[in-house]
Amino acid sequence: MYEVSEDGWDELKVAFQRLSTALSNPRDLMADIGEALIATTKARFHEGVAPDGSAWIPKSAATFDAYRARGDTVSFKPLIGPSRRLLSEIFSQVGPDDSSVEIGSDMIYSRVMHECAQRGAFGQSSNGSPIPWGDIPARPFLGISSQDKLNIGEAIAEWLEAALSKDGITAT
Repeated sequence: MYEVSEDGWDELKVAFQRLSTALSNPRDLMADIGEALIATTKARFHEGVAPDGSAWIPKSAATFDAYRARGDTVSFKPLIGPSRRLLSEIFSQVGPDDSSVEIGSDMIYSRVMHECAQRGAFGQSSNGSPIPWGDIPARPFLGISSQDKLNIGEAIAEWLEAALSKDGITAT
């Protein structure tokens, strides 16, 4: 059997109020989670792996040849092209109700890189070349890894602890 006494009741009420206030405005937490997901997503570009840890399919010889023919710098890492735009333009956005966060890219080709496309899937260019000019394998770069899940849990715990620790209230 548990007993609740009046000792500490005021402190407990303040703690619940702090939690209620924090939970009603999680925007800062969502923004922090978004920034963390951007960092881990960009790290996966350098590792060449999907959120589930599987390795991305390497670039083809035809891709290297196309880079060289254009005089572009050749990166051997999948999804890192001469402009590095897909990597550099990953962003996060807190949802309209402040209780969610999205991560993504506005690059027009990002979905194709994430999911795949067959040669000519989008028709032809003005000179009759297929769009895309070759098959593009799926290289999933967006998503939440098992480590991301742990990091999100830790961020939530720290955020809640910070909400409780204001004015000397601590969680024990």
